[in-house]
Amino acid sequence: MAYEIAQHFPNEILYQGEGPFISLYQPTHRRFPENKQDPIVFKNLLRTIGKSLSQKYEKDVVNLIMKPFYELEEDAPFWNNTSQGIGVLASRNKCVVYNLQIPVKEFATVADSFHIKPLIKAFQSMESYQLLGLSSTNFALYQGDRNGFSEITLPPDTPRTLEEVLGVQLTDSYLSHGSYGGTGSHTMYHGHGDAKQERDNDTEKYFRYVDRFVLDHYSKPSKLPLIVVSLPEFLSLFKSISNNPYVLEEGIENSYDSLDKDTLKTKALEIIKPINVKKLQKVIESYNIAKADSLGSSDINEVSKAAFNSRIETILIEENKIIPGKINHDTGKVDYGVLDNPKYDDLLDDIAELTLMRKGEILVIPKEMMPSTSGVAAIFRF
Repeated sequence: MAYEIAQHFPNEILYQGEGPFISLYQPTHRRFPENKQDPIVFKNLLRTIGKSLSQKYEKDVVNLIMKPFYELEEDAPFWNNTSQGIGVLASRNKCVVYNLQIPVKEFATVADSFHIKPLIKAFQSMESYQLLGLSSTNFALYQGDRNGFSEITLPPDTPRTLEEVLGVQLTDSYLSHGSYGGTGSHTMYHGHGDAKQERDNDTEKYFRYVDRFVLDHYSKPSKLPLIVVSLPEFLSLFKSISNNPYVLEEGIENSYDSLDKDTLKTKALEIIKPINVKKLQKVIESYNIAKADSLGSSDINEVSKAAFNSRIETILIEENKIIPGKINHDTGKVDYGVLDNPKYDDLLDDIAELTLMRKGEILVIPKEMMPSTSGVAAIFRF
C-alpha cells in the first residue's frame, strides 16, 4: 500500500523538506447510498491536483506522486468505512490519510507547504473530545465534537475484554458465573464465598490496563479531554485509580451501551461545552491584555513575522478564511499570490504551520468567535 492511515496529528510528513506538498480534503458519508458519491468527488479533486502538478513537474514525477491517490481511489473498504471527512497529505515519497470525525470543505492544492488548518481543527482540544465507554468486562473508545462522535477503531490485536487482558491471572470465580445482558450490564455470579473480593480485584487490574492503554495510545498523542461513561460504581473506581490527566472530573453515570448516540452526544456536550467556553474566554482575555501591552497583534504582517521568528505563544485562526499567499522563509515577509499557482497556499495556514513547528498553541475557531476581523489574533512570547 502506497499510503498509510494516520491516527494522530501532527505526522512526521510535516517535517519533510522536499516538495511538492499536496493537501486534499473532502466531506464524506457514513452510509449507503450517499457514500457511493465520495470516490467520484475524490476523482474530481485528483484532476485538480494533477493539473496543478503538471504546471511544474515532468510526467514521471507527477505519476509517482499521484500513485497513492489512485490506489486510495480504488480502495473500496476505505470508502465504505469513512466518517464525516477525509484529509490527505502527500509528498514525493510519503502519503498519509486521515479519516476525520468532523465535516470539511472540498479543497485540493499543490504548494510549497501543506494545508493543515482543517487537521488542526479536527485534532484540537477546543471542540474535540474522546469518550471512554467502560464496563467491568469491556471497553470502547470514541472521538467526537459538537457535530457528534464515532467509535475509534482499535488495532485488531488489542486486548479489550477482561478475560483477554488478564488471561491466566483471572481468578477462578470467573470460570463459574452466568453473564446476562450487554457488555455494560451487571454480571451475575454464583458460588464462592470470596467471589466479590476476587471480582473487585480483577476489575481493578482490568481498569488499570484500560487506563494505561488509553493514556499511552490516545490521550497523550491527542491531548484531548476524556469523558468516562460507566455505571456509578465503576466510574468511581476508575477515577480513583486513573493516572490519566486528561480524564474529566465529571463523567456520565450510565451503562455506555444502554444510551443511544443522540443521548450520549447531548450528555457529552453538556460536559464539554462549558469547559471550552471558559478556555476560549480566557485566551481572548489574554489576547486583549497582550495587545494592549504590544505583546499581541491581529495584523497579518506582524503575526507572520512573529511566526517566522518563533515568537507566537498562542494564536486564534478563523477556520474558513483563506488568504492566498505564503511566508518568505528567508525573510519572514508576506508574499501574496493566487491558489492556482503551486508556489502559493493559504497564508493563514503557513502561519499555523510555523507556529506548530515552533511549539506554539493554535486554536481554529468560527468567525463569530474571533476577536479580530483579519483572520488571526496572536499572543507573542516576549
